[in-house]
Amino acid sequence: MRQLKRQVGEYVVRPAREPAMTDVAKLAGVSHQTVSRVLNDHPNVREQTRMRVQAAINELGYRPNRAARVLATGTSQVIGVVSRSSTLYGPAATLSALAEAAVQRGFTVNVESVRTLDRQPIADAISRHLDQRVAGLVIIAPVQSANDALDHLPRDIPLVSIDGDPERPTELVTVDQEAGAYAATRHLLEAGHPTVWHVSGPDDWFDARGRLAGWRRALTEAGAEIPPLMSADWFAASGYRYGQILARMTDATAVFAANDHLALGILRALHERGRRVPQDVSVVGFDDVPEAAYYIPPLTTIRPDFDAVAAASLDLLLAQITSGQRLGDRRVLTPTLISRDSVAPPRSLPRNLLDLAVAFHGGHDLGDRVVERHSVLLRAVTVAERDRARGHVVVSGEEHEGNLLPLRVADLLLHPVVA
Repeated sequence: MRQLKRQVGEYVVRPAREPAMTDVAKLAGVSHQTVSRVLNDHPNVREQTRMRVQAAINELGYRPNRAARVLATGTSQVIGVVSRSSTLYGPAATLSALAEAAVQRGFTVNVESVRTLDRQPIADAISRHLDQRVAGLVIIAPVQSANDALDHLPRDIPLVSIDGDPERPTELVTVDQEAGAYAATRHLLEAGHPTVWHVSGPDDWFDARGRLAGWRRALTEAGAEIPPLMSADWFAASGYRYGQILARMTDATAVFAANDHLALGILRALHERGRRVPQDVSVVGFDDVPEAAYYIPPLTTIRPDFDAVAAASLDLLLAQITSGQRLGDRRVLTPTLISRDSVAPPRSLPRNLLDLAVAFHGGHDLGDRVVERHSVLLRAVTVAERDRARGHVVVSGEEHEGNLLPLRVADLLLHPVVA
């Protein structure tokens, strides 16, 4: 008989034949009526007898409802799932896909939701699953503390972790977060942006760490400057707060948001500050939430295949149930870049500023190419003031048709104005 100790209670793996109340009574040397009294916390039981019965229950792995059985037998058609109670799109989409994939394989799903992803709530949820007729366990474990609860589960319990620790030697199915973030960042760099800012998810999530690593790798390989990290949570309000900061930074022309909700907040903040997407700032998200195609503008994003995650998880779990042992398999699924309308090349000056000065000194215009592109009457700039608080140049001036003298070329930033 093997038992798994934890801080409160025990995980128990029982023999092939589920123990009965009579087995407990025989081992404890009491009648089955006495066992029943102990189970029902009847007061007319001596403390020594109660302790002896409880020890027999623990040793045999007896469950009062007689429903739990050895997980490795696979005789149940119910799969136990542990996940955090959350409205986040990724975990919710994964749960929905798991339920559908289980039905397709002749199983149903029993979900134990926990308020936090700490060790003890996860351990308690697993223990409750042991009281149900589950054939195996799927744990959505995106943070370190959730993975800690899995360390000492017996190896013959069928178990798959989704989005768990990629460094742990456990059965794991996950999206390649780093590859997705790398693709998002490369997409922005290839559009011509000199660098890409990143609004990240919470640093205790493996997903956020992987996306951070992919962003940094893409910038490093491109020889681009790595801007300061903007560390957030997963919600639009955080994206909005950082978007207000980014909107004041004229050199921030490209942003990779760790999920689409952050991107939504960023889009709102940029709009309120008069920064156009994608003309002034390009934005890429992650997750491809159903609403992403209806953002203004439609959001370019990274799409994980949650259906494939669910299918791979159940395939690994059923293989364990069939074999009666953990097989050490893991699946890492590459997400897809979904290109929409939130990315464009960065705006650039119509011509080198020194060339502009020469053109004006010679009495020439800016050339047909610039005039045709902008359909403008050039606003000649007479004063350029550096706004030190905001870190960029503010331009003021009047319309001129002839030469412009003098030109302070070193401080000049030209903004063509539509007539």
